[in-house]
Amino acid sequence: MSIQISPSPIPNSDAVSLTSSLLDRDDYLTGLLNQVSATKTEGWLQELRQGAANWVRHSTIPTTREEEWRFTDLSSLRQLQLNVETQLIPVDISSLTLPEAANSRLVFVNGVYAPELSAFADLSPGIAVSNLTALSVDEQEQVQQYLAQSEGAQEVFTALNTAGITDAAVVWVTKNIVVETPIHLLFISVGETPTISQPRCLVVAEGGSQVSLIEEYTNRRGAKSAEAERVYLTNAVTEIWIGDNAQVSHTRVEREGAAAFHIGKTAVAQARDSRYTCHAITLGGKLSRHNLEILQTGEQTQTTLNGLTMISGKQVADTHSAIALNHPHGTSKQLHKCIVGDRAHAVFNGKVFVPKPAQLTDARQLNRNLLLSSKARVDTKPQLEITADNVKCAHGATVSQLEDDEIFYLQSRGIDENDARKLLINAFAAEIINEIPVSSLREILLTTVNSLKSLTLDS
Repeated sequence: MSIQISPSPIPNSDAVSLTSSLLDRDDYLTGLLNQVSATKTEGWLQELRQGAANWVRHSTIPTTREEEWRFTDLSSLRQLQLNVETQLIPVDISSLTLPEAANSRLVFVNGVYAPELSAFADLSPGIAVSNLTALSVDEQEQVQQYLAQSEGAQEVFTALNTAGITDAAVVWVTKNIVVETPIHLLFISVGETPTISQPRCLVVAEGGSQVSLIEEYTNRRGAKSAEAERVYLTNAVTEIWIGDNAQVSHTRVEREGAAAFHIGKTAVAQARDSRYTCHAITLGGKLSRHNLEILQTGEQTQTTLNGLTMISGKQVADTHSAIALNHPHGTSKQLHKCIVGDRAHAVFNGKVFVPKPAQLTDARQLNRNLLLSSKARVDTKPQLEITADNVKCAHGATVSQLEDDEIFYLQSRGIDENDARKLLINAFAAEIINEIPVSSLREILLTTVNSLKSLTLDS
């Protein structure tokens, strides 16, 4: 029951040949590496970690001089002294649970698996939801074929995550199994000191299977302001392998604390006739970055990417996506929206690659941005790179403000100006939120949109 995908292996410690002059090029990055790799593992996992650590040691943290990072400055991250929290901290998750996934939930606190907060009693046969260390030897051998085998494994933050793997969330759906219940992967950051946590997810959907995932990153909602303002870094990586004719619906919600840093990677491999839908919602964090990478490994795949970034204050939110359509008859549709208030800064860079073998591809990409303040900023760069000659592809971007005519029309119907602005913002966001398949999560996010009063202010 193996999936119809041929993963490309990450170089192991023996395959990485580096001279000593290239090692430890970045003192700060080396310090982070020493923190996350202090806990040792055994066997294939330790070998995998060591290979990734070698890549980190000859890498540097990106700067604005690099094209992929020119709008996102990580210099403030370098000022932080971060530690790894290895002890499980008790936390109340009653406000974070979803009714639809009450018994299909994996919870990690500061990257540490929390068994007493997790629940997966109602899952049907044919699906495994577990943390990595709880798997049997045979199951770990299967996981070994896919963990850290996605394209882009050598990117510096991805490699840093791999170098620190001691556990991971694993979702494995066997062939032709349809999972009716959504699976909630909840990653919480709590504590008093600046920490770095590195959540890792592996999802394998074998041929003909169907599964819905909710991946959420947050600190404690309803906590004291001191907790909300705590500085920490979340460096998350999720790998999703989708087999022939399989379907994965993936909702990713990032609502970290106001002073947090969040860097995330989602790497997806789609085999023939597979269908993947992603709803990526970015709300929190002082600085956040999400790299979404889709690799088509067979023909006739369908890819739908919906994104919503909603930020205010001095937040920075960066979304980079790359869709590689390498085979014929592939379709992709991407709509990413940004709502930017106050002095916040949103970045969108979406790439679609259509090489010559990918004939009869249909790819559409649109980035729409709503600026709510004269000091808000957005940098947008949709890209198509096409060498195939029989395709239907389009891309575009819009940047606008709330229209005075629309506000005036609503005021003429008895709605005051502030409520009129909120109504228009809600309508802009609802196009993305309403596509999320979990009703309770939709309601939470719509309430969040309505509660962000600072978005309506020009400061």
